[in-house]
Amino acid sequence: MRKLITISVASLVCVSLAVTSGLASEYTLEIFGNANMDGTIDEDDIEYVLGIIEGTNEATELADANYDGEIDEGDVNQIELIIRGEEKMMTFIDAQDKAITVNKPIDRIVTLPPSSLDTVRAIGAAENVVGISTFLDEVYFPDLSKLPSVGSSWFTPDYEAIIELDPDVVLTLGNYTPGIEDVMAPAGITVIRIEFNVVELIPAETKKLGYILDREDEATEFVNWYTEWTDEIRSRTDELPEAEKPRAFMGYQNMAGGKGTFWDSACKTAGGINIAENLDGYREVDPEWLVEQNPDIIVKAATLLTVTEASQGYRTDDSSEMRAFREGLLNQTGWEGIDAVKSGNVYVAAWQIHLGTHTIVLTAYLAKWFHPELFEDMDPRAIHQEYLTRFQGLNYDVYQHGVFVYPPLEEC
Repeated sequence: MRKLITISVASLVCVSLAVTSGLASEYTLEIFGNANMDGTIDEDDIEYVLGIIEGTNEATELADANYDGEIDEGDVNQIELIIRGEEKMMTFIDAQDKAITVNKPIDRIVTLPPSSLDTVRAIGAAENVVGISTFLDEVYFPDLSKLPSVGSSWFTPDYEAIIELDPDVVLTLGNYTPGIEDVMAPAGITVIRIEFNVVELIPAETKKLGYILDREDEATEFVNWYTEWTDEIRSRTDELPEAEKPRAFMGYQNMAGGKGTFWDSACKTAGGINIAENLDGYREVDPEWLVEQNPDIIVKAATLLTVTEASQGYRTDDSSEMRAFREGLLNQTGWEGIDAVKSGNVYVAAWQIHLGTHTIVLTAYLAKWFHPELFEDMDPRAIHQEYLTRFQGLNYDVYQHGVFVYPPLEEC
C-alpha cells in the first residue's frame, strides 16, 4: 500500500512573500511543488516530499505539488515534471493569497496594467502578448503598443475584447479589476494576479511569473540583477540610526503613500522614514497635516493630472512642465515653514519609474536624495540604462533623452 498524507491546505501556516527583515533576496517561491519553501523548485523538493511521506519531514503548504489534497508519490511526479518543464498544469498562490491552477503551456497573454507588461518583457515573454491596455507609452513600448487594445481602464477593461482575443491568461495586479474572474472563467481564461508595485515583493513575484510562463532562467537573471541593487542599497542603510534617516512625504497630488504601498517600501529601502507609515494604503491628507509633520524631504509623482503625459518620462527632453510642477510645490501657500521646502529638498518623479520593475530606478534616486554622501558612487541613471538595454531591449539613452526626475541629478 502506498503511503500518503491527506492535508488541508488552508490549515497549514501560510508563509508570506513579504520579507520583514533581512535582505530582499530571501523569499519563498509560492508555487505548489516548492516543498521546502525556498526560492526555487529542484531536486531538494523531491527529497523533502519523500521525507514527508516517510514521516521524517513536516508537511508544508506547498508540498502538495499536484494540489489534490494529498502528499504522495503523485507530488513527486509533478515536481519532476516542473523541473523538466513538462508539467501540464501548475498551481500557485496569487497576490490575493488564493490558490490558482493554470493549464500549461501558456501561449497567449493579455496584460492590463503597464507594470505587468514591463515584467513580461523583462523575462523574455513579450512575444506571447496578444492584447494590451491603451494606457501605454509608445516610446517605451514601440511594438507592443500596436497590439489590439482591451480598453483604457485597468479596473474595468473591455471584457468582450479580451474574450475575442482568446488568451490563455489575463495578467493583472493584486486588487485591480475586481470581479474579472467571474467573466473570464466561463470562457476558459485564467486570471493571474501578481503584485509588481512593492519593492520587496518583486523578486518573488517575478520568479513566480517566470515559472508560470516557462521563463525560469530569464526570470532568475532579472531577479539576481534586481536584488543585487536592492541588497546593495539596504547594506548601506539598514544599520543607520533613526536620527540619520530623513523623514519623507511621498505620494501623488494630495495622496500619501502609506503602509503597503510602493512608496512606503521604497522609502524604507532607501533609508528614509515614511511620515505616512501609520496610514493604510493611499490616503488623502490635507496641507495642514503635512505642515504639522514637517518632513525633511518631499517626493511627488508627476501624475497625468499634474504634468501631461507628453511632458515627462520617455516622450520628451523638455523639463519645463516638471520644473513648473516642482516650483508650484516650493511656492505652495503655507508650506514655507516646512523643512523640505526651506532646504529645497522637494523632488518630482515621472510616473513611469514608480511602477512595476521600474521601481528599482526610483528607489535608487531616493537613496541618492536621502543620503547623497552615502551613495556618492551610485548613479541611478546607470541602473536605469542597464534596465532598459539589458532587460527591456530598448535602444534609448537616458543620459541624452527623457525627463524622469526634477531637478536632475546634476542640479542636486
